Amino acid sequence: MIKRKVDPVHWLKYVILIFWSFLIVFPPYVIVVNAFKRTDENTSPFALPHSFTYLENFHVAFERADLGRGFLNTVIIIALSLVGNVLLGTMVAYVLGKFRFRFRSFIMGAFLFATVIPTITTQVVVFSIMKTFGLFNTMFAPVLLFVGADVIQIYIYLQFIRNIPDELDESAMMDGASLFRIYRSIIFPLLAPATVTLVILKTINIYNELYIPVLYMPKSELVTVSTSIFRFASNNQAQWSYISATILLIMIPTVVLYLFLQRYIFSGITSGSVKG
Repeated sequence: MIKRKVDPVHWLKYVILIFWSFLIVFPPYVIVVNAFKRTDENTSPFALPHSFTYLENFHVAFERADLGRGFLNTVIIIALSLVGNVLLGTMVAYVLGKFRFRFRSFIMGAFLFATVIPTITTQVVVFSIMKTFGLFNTMFAPVLLFVGADVIQIYIYLQFIRNIPDELDESAMMDGASLFRIYRSIIFPLLAPATVTLVILKTINIYNELYIPVLYMPKSELVTVSTSIFRFASNNQAQWSYISATILLIMIPTVVLYLFLQRYIFSGITSGSVKG
């Protein structure tokens, strides 16, 4: 009888995959089981609730956390930020990707350098600027930061725009089209796959952002979905059942968005091409 040789590398990859899957699944599991627990259930945070039909936590979470206003403020910030990201990203990428001019390499290097600077190291200066311009405790502060302080949209659009044939631009110029007409009628429509990718990534990123709303919008009327969780936490205690229910309510839109649009995320990031 021939014994099969045990390949340790083969088993190691399965162990790593199982361990990594556990790290990913375990936090949502803790959130789900605690979201259905009554406040008087003194059980382990990892234990199952007495019943999954207890929904009072969700009602309290929506009312006390002011999730209605939080969703509205978050949608407004996302909408304004996406408009700025799409317009700024497409225009800058069009100039950098299709034109050759002095200091072009320097500008590209400056954008690249900005992406490697830790955001936290510039917050003192950025906060002072926002406060000087009267943007503190307004929704324009996070909008400007999401648009101007994040240049990922430029690189996403550059990845696509370099695959658009130059002959399209040149033929349009020969027909008398202005640069803005070329951008509006040719370049912008052809960047639709990149725009879809950017919208999905930025929406999820802004929706989950916690640090910027906490720092720049501490006013209670400017609550977002991420800062609404603080309504159930203080220096002395935290109401974990309500916090878990709030987090679960917040997770639902992003999970639905990802499940329906995940193919656009992967194809947009990896393809970087436009069908002619």
